[in-house]
Amino acid sequence: MKYRKLPGTDLEVSEVCLGTMTWGEQNTEADAHAQLDYALAHGVNVIDTAEMYPVPPNAKTQGRTESYIGNWLSRRRRDGLVIMTKVAGPGRRDWIRGGRTDLTSKIIAEAIETSHWPQRNVPMFGAIEFDPKKEKGGPSIAEQVEGMAALLEAGKIRHYGLSNETAWGVCEFRRVARELGVPGPVTLQNSYSLVSRGIDNDLAETLYRESISLLAYSPLAGGMLSGKYLEGARPPNSRFTLFDTLGVRFKRPMVAEAIAAYAELAKRRGITLPQLALGYVKSRWYVGATIVGATTMAQLEEDIAAAQFELDAQTLADIDAIQIRYPNPAG
Repeated sequence: MKYRKLPGTDLEVSEVCLGTMTWGEQNTEADAHAQLDYALAHGVNVIDTAEMYPVPPNAKTQGRTESYIGNWLSRRRRDGLVIMTKVAGPGRRDWIRGGRTDLTSKIIAEAIETSHWPQRNVPMFGAIEFDPKKEKGGPSIAEQVEGMAALLEAGKIRHYGLSNETAWGVCEFRRVARELGVPGPVTLQNSYSLVSRGIDNDLAETLYRESISLLAYSPLAGGMLSGKYLEGARPPNSRFTLFDTLGVRFKRPMVAEAIAAYAELAKRRGITLPQLALGYVKSRWYVGATIVGATTMAQLEEDIAAAQFELDAQTLADIDAIQIRYPNPAG
């Protein structure tokens, strides 16, 4: 396992991060603890979760994932571990804090005590157009930055980052933090994969100029790039078989065409599709860690290994050729 220092921090994180969003829905607590033990034994030192997990989110299961992690942590030393969690922002989560999901400094502090996507109107989860008609009021970025600064001062958190953000949002958070003389965000957690390339333009420049690392989630496009859904297959107990409304952006016809092309490339190069997909994410200069999650130990073993796979120059050139035809099919 290789480790990378996150710019603006003293944190050395493994290039593979353990994702947890199925724990409490598709995975039991025993499954979760087994995955944690395996990941740590193989060099993973960073764990990603969220207060709304597991997925799909609902009132009955919300919070289980963090509880599973907390129970596991209670029986071991935390030295050397980096735990990342996310505050649930507004919309579609009325059962969280009784619907109080505006990202005020008070709500952020409450979420931290009991444990973010943007407060603003932002296109995300595959949406490709900004719609001014969806504008609404809410706490300012300055209030959110001040809330995070208070938590840092209190020792509740070591650093903070953003999730599902835009280039404007990242720059504004950093500008406001500088203006207030307090720490700004040090990471960005957005979707990134062979079929979700929204980072590569203005956000890539932003990450470079602001010295921020990307923590890439959905690097296998919700499992589509594992190959198990090729040619319309729907394996039993898989995410998109059990939960048909999840990951709509990954079910677009052009996504299927792109994945078929990548599968053929992997076959031609004598590697697996996960090695191609995760190896590609690893190769990007702005990636701090690739977040991988699994519902079975066999998947986890394959994914942790594949996320460390080095692609050769010819394979990367072949990927570039496919991306000319399918530049960003899932958004």
